[in-house]
Amino acid sequence: MTTSELDGPRLAPAAGGAPKQLVVFLHGYGADGNDLIALGREWAPLLPHAAFVSPHAPEPCGMAPMGRQWFDLSMGDMSIIAAGVKRAAPALDSFLDAELERQGLTAESLALVGFSQGTMMALAVGLTRQARPAAIVGYSGALATMEGLPPPGEGPAILLVHGDMDEVIPVEAMTMAREALGQAGLSVQWHVSRGIGHGIDGDGLRLGGEFLKQAFAGTLIAG
Repeated sequence: MTTSELDGPRLAPAAGGAPKQLVVFLHGYGADGNDLIALGREWAPLLPHAAFVSPHAPEPCGMAPMGRQWFDLSMGDMSIIAAGVKRAAPALDSFLDAELERQGLTAESLALVGFSQGTMMALAVGLTRQARPAAIVGYSGALATMEGLPPPGEGPAILLVHGDMDEVIPVEAMTMAREALGQAGLSVQWHVSRGIGHGIDGDGLRLGGEFLKQAFAGTLIAG
């Protein structure tokens, strides 16, 4: 799949008319864009002016015949993960540029929401884009690289949510990410979902939607 072919399911704004915000979901390893688009239906009452899109990752999954991947799976080797994120970033960057143009929106109206491997992509791309998004929400993921972080106080709003029983990516990965980003001068909110494994519970879903509503609050003033 080439950069120009990145695509996936979409939801138009619940309020109708042209969107005033754009939320892009980035799925995990072995899934595809259909895995997260339902979050848009859950958040539509909170974000009635937002369009939602959930692109399929560019590569077929190496370990799941029907799924996709942003990069090859590597358990625990962050140098390989960082290289995979860097290799996949241009395709996602180009997709975001094209989608913003298609919707007639600018970067301050964009939010990235990732799960697992998608969170790694959301953080890596969202924090290094020249025109940074309004917000990043990362579920059950990790910070793959510290390269290209924005200056202190200039990054997007960030929320990290992780289950304390996660058997795939330990909750310590979230702790390490928020500490590293905080030390770099970026504002990070976080939540630990008690008794939750590698997934998103109701509290995490609610917090994510409310976080985006707050991050987008200024985009309705001029709309």
